[in-house]
Amino acid sequence: MLDHPLLILLAVFIYITIIFSVAWAKKRLDIVDIAWGGAFIVTAITSLLLGPKGWLQYIVTTLVVIWGLRLAFYILRRVIRSKNEDPRYVEIRKTWKGNVAVNAYVRIFLVQGVLAVIVSAAIILINVSSMKDVNNWTIVGAIIWLVGFLFESIGDSQLRIHLADPAKKNTLMTLGLWKYTRHPNYFGEATQWWGIFVVALGVPFGWITIISPITITFLLLYVSGVPLTEKRFEGRPGWSEYKARTSMFLPLPPRK
Repeated sequence: MLDHPLLILLAVFIYITIIFSVAWAKKRLDIVDIAWGGAFIVTAITSLLLGPKGWLQYIVTTLVVIWGLRLAFYILRRVIRSKNEDPRYVEIRKTWKGNVAVNAYVRIFLVQGVLAVIVSAAIILINVSSMKDVNNWTIVGAIIWLVGFLFESIGDSQLRIHLADPAKKNTLMTLGLWKYTRHPNYFGEATQWWGIFVVALGVPFGWITIISPITITFLLLYVSGVPLTEKRFEGRPGWSEYKARTSMFLPLPPRK
């Protein structure tokens, strides 16, 4: 079992290297966003193949694969529709010194690969555990995961429909789930990993995988999710009012 983490890291390393090769050839580093969901699929399936298999492993791996595929295809459509690379990566490159390819591979692609493995700690432990039976923790965790999945998928769908409407160009999305949280998609993503962590509590030493939901929640709240998104909206008409009445992360009734 001690070699399992190394084999999983190797699988993710190979996957990330392939994605980087494609992104560099296309001259679009934002392709890494598509690879984010795929990295979790790689860790889930690799750990499933390495460990004993039962209903518990199959169910949780399926949840991760569903989440990863939906997110990857959602971002893929966004990248295909956009003719230009995401401005975030253009700005990031301006701060680098030295070889651009090396910087891109190490600072963006490899870092995301390592983070994906850390966030996947719960699914990895579940898949290599000798426990194969579904238990109460599995049911509760799956329900929490479902809540998160609905928030993320419905929130993304509502935003996509809003952006596709020419009459709503340059307006804020403030309806649907976006009425209760400024980031229903990020809240949903974090919630799904809290759900997977709850499932992990049903296997020995599952509590140590709390690093999984804490890491993804921290990243979304303070690094790559909420801060970057809100920075883009600062100064837009109606943003201050929307920000004042709407919860940043947790879904809550709008403030008056």
